[in-house]
Amino acid sequence: MEVTRHNFKEACKLLSQALDKASFVAIDGEFTGLHCKHKPNFYDTLEERYHKLRMGSMDFLLVQFGLCVFRYDGEKSRYTAYPFNFYVFPRPVNRHAPDIRFLCQSSSIDFLSSHNFDFNKVFRDGIPFLTNPEQQRLKELVLERHSQNEVANNVARVETSPKFVSPATNKAPMEVPEEEKEFLDQVCKDVEKFMPDKKKANLSLPPCNGFKRKLIYQTIYAKWPKGVHLDSYPVENSRLKYICVSRASEEEKKKLDELKLQTVMDEVEEAAGFSKVIEILSSSKRTIVGHNMMLDIMHTLHQFSGPLPESLGEFKAMTNFVFNKVIDTKVLATSHPLKDLIPFSSLGELKSEVHQEPFKVPKIIFAKGFPEYTSQTEQLHEAGYDAYITGLCFATMANYLGSLVKAPPKGGRVSPTSKLMEPFMNKLAVHMINELPYMNITGLDLQPDRSHIFHITFPVEWKSSDVHHLFNSVGPVQVSWIDDCSAFVALNRKDLAKSVAELPTSPLYTIIPYYKYKEMWEYMRDPFPAQELIEEAVSEHDMAQPLQETPPPPSCELRGLKRSHDSLQGVDGPDEEVEELTERESKKQKPMNPK
Repeated sequence: MEVTRHNFKEACKLLSQALDKASFVAIDGEFTGLHCKHKPNFYDTLEERYHKLRMGSMDFLLVQFGLCVFRYDGEKSRYTAYPFNFYVFPRPVNRHAPDIRFLCQSSSIDFLSSHNFDFNKVFRDGIPFLTNPEQQRLKELVLERHSQNEVANNVARVETSPKFVSPATNKAPMEVPEEEKEFLDQVCKDVEKFMPDKKKANLSLPPCNGFKRKLIYQTIYAKWPKGVHLDSYPVENSRLKYICVSRASEEEKKKLDELKLQTVMDEVEEAAGFSKVIEILSSSKRTIVGHNMMLDIMHTLHQFSGPLPESLGEFKAMTNFVFNKVIDTKVLATSHPLKDLIPFSSLGELKSEVHQEPFKVPKIIFAKGFPEYTSQTEQLHEAGYDAYITGLCFATMANYLGSLVKAPPKGGRVSPTSKLMEPFMNKLAVHMINELPYMNITGLDLQPDRSHIFHITFPVEWKSSDVHHLFNSVGPVQVSWIDDCSAFVALNRKDLAKSVAELPTSPLYTIIPYYKYKEMWEYMRDPFPAQELIEEAVSEHDMAQPLQETPPPPSCELRGLKRSHDSLQGVDGPDEEVEELTERESKKQKPMNPK
């Protein structure tokens, strides 16, 4: 179902109804760009990766939000799908609302246009939105202006001279320019003629700009301090407004002002727009399923809930508050035992894999009035379709895991709240970080051993071949460039890490153990300790201490880890908790372990 600002209210009602008794909800987003200035690195920490995405990606805009509700019917052993495709654009509702500036990445725009993305629909008919803090600020401004109007009206009732306090600014009256006096004289004549004419309920003055409207307000209220009520209304397809003059007693004027205040406050509520969808999802407490959904979650929270916090821990808390149960199908597809069956895990490739043996796609029908997607209607990168495919892949993979246990679930269907799904709950896939495949929203993150990784600086003329040549004596290495004169170097053989201390020294380059380099950055706000750390690390390379004995910084120490796959040395080890759930009667399987 395509949703724009024209049918948004109806869609919200349908969404609320669909969420009743829903099994899970799949989501997907399309953006105007992905990465700006902070490029990811294979050896980022999770804190660093979050910071890079927060600082370098949130200036792009989420312009299409796909959502597909899946409701399971146990009697008929099938799912009913309710796909929604929301077009989102931050159109200012009034001159006081945020006028958002955003970035576009040419490659992303080209990619979307090549998949027939309708940009006109986004910009023309996109659903506006305000975050909760923006809504609150706008409401406070409305109340402040209402209070100023009341003060101005009270002053006008006792003022008989042309002096007037501007209702918008609560300042002294404006001086009437010579060229506007004729215009105001005509307005006064029209109002004077209207007042005794009981046949006319109101008088509409000619449309005009904001400056002229202020002059009209101060002139009319000064000349008729009682018995007159003025209100401004927009002119269709124009920036101008017209003033409506009506007769009203003081009590009637008070009621009209209160009605106007309520109308404006209702407009602010309506301006919240797409943020209401996120509130509906959050309050439903349904499991949210996505594919490689880190950016989807970050953009959703940033645009529709509030600014992203600075620290990773606060981001996790914010995510868990809004969406308390999330499952990333990328984590699921790249974990044992599924990763042995799924060689490639992009959404399109995953869709192809789950349609083959040994997987069995569950029966899915579409609710009445919703679009029907089939294997012939390939619409990848339309957010609603991608959300549907994400949900289909999740249900298929979950059911396959259920087929591996000794006592498969009734009907072969595995719920997202099943114990089988616990190892994958609240883990977001992290792109391109070696040995850190996911971020744990509600638990401890993995702490991989990086004692075989080194930070190296070198002349800008150097190429990868120069770095490989320098480390030739310690075997093959992987080079991950940071900039033109620095990189991370990872040894293929971890047991040769201490041999790096025996490499020849030179003023052309420095080699620092990974942990020392990260420790240095913790002190970057104080340049003196940082310089000492650099000197200490370089001296270590000159044979001060064996590199394998370099301790990790305090932030990397293990603290009360409960699961084997959360420990430093247990990244590739067995997981007994999951192994019990996936044990076959005839053949022992590898554990389901998201790593």
